[in-house]
Amino acid sequence: MDENNRRSYWRENTALIRNLLIVWAVVSLLLSIILAKPLNSIVFFGVPFGFWMAQQGSIITFVVLIFIYAIQMDKLDRKYNIKE
Repeated sequence: MDENNRRSYWRENTALIRNLLIVWAVVSLLLSIILAKPLNSIVFFGVPFGFWMAQQGSIITFVVLIFIYAIQMDKLDRKYNIKE
């Protein structure tokens, strides 16, 4: 792999990580902590939505982000012909 491809690969890799961390921060900090009181007025599966996001939603989001990262990195590895 030449230097330009290596830089492009890492640029795309870090962009993916940055974007997934932004989603994780929004869900875990904004929805679960900062906006918990206003979101508690919404009932979701029989419990206040702010509480549900803090207890279950952020965990489910984190697991989904792990799968998204794995799938996207597999595509990126194939694009740049990276083999383990």
